[in-house]
Amino acid sequence: MNSTVLDGEIITDRLNDARLYEGVRTRRIFAFLIDYLIVGLLMIPFAVVVFLFGILTLGLGWMLFAILFPLVALSYIWMTLGGPDQATVGMRAMGIKLERLDGREVDGLFAVVHSVLFWAANTVLTPLILLVTLFADRKRTLHDLLLGTVVARADLTP
Repeated sequence: MNSTVLDGEIITDRLNDARLYEGVRTRRIFAFLIDYLIVGLLMIPFAVVVFLFGILTLGLGWMLFAILFPLVALSYIWMTLGGPDQATVGMRAMGIKLERLDGREVDGLFAVVHSVLFWAANTVLTPLILLVTLFADRKRTLHDLLLGTVVARADLTP
């Protein structure tokens, strides 16, 4: 069994420590807002390129606007959430990170699948997706339950 020392206490299974989930729901919401703003800002230079490309192609290039947001957002998720910190910029700012219950690292593809499931669940359940966190263990959302992940406080992880 995995045992670690956290704040002077020996924790048999680190992810079962309730302190890792204190304030996680609120932190996730603010992390999402920060990341949404960052993706919006990242879209500006790409939008300028697509706009100019549309002028050169007599308007045909402007069809790329339809895939611009998903392309920029998924690239951002792949590089940040799928990176060594296992957290987006917003998640790092809020002191949280994504962890897999099986102990493996979150890679880029897994991070993208996690994000796509989030948006799919959000499309169907709208803001009700947060209601799952009120009843699920470790304040997990629906896509966390499906993928076997948990968002925990990074400042308390050893």
